[in-house]
Amino acid sequence: MSLRSPQQYVAALQDGRSVYYRGERVPDVTAHPVIGLAVRHASIDYEMAEDPAHRALAVVSDEAGEYSRYYKLPESSDDLLARSALIEQATALGRTLVVLIKEIGTDALFGLHLVAEQMDAALESSYLGRVQDYYRHCRDNDLALAVAQTDVKGDRTKGPSDQPHPDYYVRIVDERADGIVVRGAKTHTSNTTHVDEVIVLPTRAMSEGDKDYAVAFAVPVNTPGLKLVASPFGSHKETKDPFEFPITARHKMIETTTIFDDVFIPWERVFLCREHQFAGPIALGFVEFHRFTAISYKLPLVDALVGAAQLMADYNGIARAAHVRDKLIQLISYAETLRALVHHAALKGKPRGQGIFVPDALTVNMAKSHFAHHYHAAVQHLQDIAGGLLVTAPGAEDLDNPEIGPLLEHYYGGRAGVGGRERLAAINFVKELTSSDYGGYQEVLAIHAEGSLEAEKLMIARSYDGPRTLELVRRMIG
Repeated sequence: MSLRSPQQYVAALQDGRSVYYRGERVPDVTAHPVIGLAVRHASIDYEMAEDPAHRALAVVSDEAGEYSRYYKLPESSDDLLARSALIEQATALGRTLVVLIKEIGTDALFGLHLVAEQMDAALESSYLGRVQDYYRHCRDNDLALAVAQTDVKGDRTKGPSDQPHPDYYVRIVDERADGIVVRGAKTHTSNTTHVDEVIVLPTRAMSEGDKDYAVAFAVPVNTPGLKLVASPFGSHKETKDPFEFPITARHKMIETTTIFDDVFIPWERVFLCREHQFAGPIALGFVEFHRFTAISYKLPLVDALVGAAQLMADYNGIARAAHVRDKLIQLISYAETLRALVHHAALKGKPRGQGIFVPDALTVNMAKSHFAHHYHAAVQHLQDIAGGLLVTAPGAEDLDNPEIGPLLEHYYGGRAGVGGRERLAAINFVKELTSSDYGGYQEVLAIHAEGSLEAEKLMIARSYDGPRTLELVRRMIG
């Protein structure tokens, strides 16, 4: 067992994987001008393990040895709180962009542990042993993982087996003595271009007629037949100036369409094979942990909204205005309510199979719903305080021009003591956070990532102890 260095993580990505960007095959993802930026962002997870300031948070040492905290199977509220703190710190180092090369994969592994135990009890199968062996392989080799869950789906009104095209959900097309062959495509797969392995999970509950689509497995990214088409969203052909793009010049997330063109999976990597009744539980088992990850990595984002609003109010000289103070109070309440719910979800968690501690589903989904439903209003408050320069400010090259730069420095100053460059740097940060491609990316994530708004509502209704309050009122009425 050994922790990998950032350099070892990057070197392992040069393995002949089949990645496409804007129609062209990418020979080396680490050297690509866009995907390479995402690789450097993802390296934060490995850098934290070597940084004395973060090592105690990022690394666990126990009877299993020394390994990344992400791989620590949670056994208590304290484990969940430490995991949340690690996710929050890594995202803060990413300037509000989550790293997500170990977080999401371990969410899947935790859920698979729980459901595999149930499957073995009901089916007399040996899935739990496979999951445990694969978990130890990933932990001991300090691997980076992606999770492919969302199928392309086709007609949303129809189930997998009723689609006009049989491959709109990933399915088993052949079963052999040594494994299975799968075909289909997953979408919205984060960071697949620059991880070691991808874990594939079902996206929904399935009927007996859908059994060929009830499949879960893990596969190295360079496996023959696995093709990754990277989304170009938010990418510029020219290199971004860090002054004008303080977030995305340094940090990048890559999403892919993940295509399985008759990919072979050996049995030891198969965690669900046609047991349709467990497709839904596996999907939900992953979500129980992944939404806790989600609300943890939102914390630096909401803190940035509050901090940026305070800074712009100060630089613009309006910090004492009553309407600004009111907006700041609303932003603070929004951010701190989310933080309180994250902590409460860990404190109210309970142990399940094999002693794995699961966050409280009701509180997790309340937190996710709170974040999502109020995010756009929070952005509105920040944009209102910042002003119209978010879309009309001059560029970085203008400030560097010897003739007009000094004039811009003079005219764009703020309150006494705040120069034009200083104020415009703050404006550019708010622009990236709220008004750019990155701002739009975060707004879409607020609605769709880690489950839709409706999915969160359903989980709140499902998780709430309705009979308790119903009986309370019946006793009060007499």
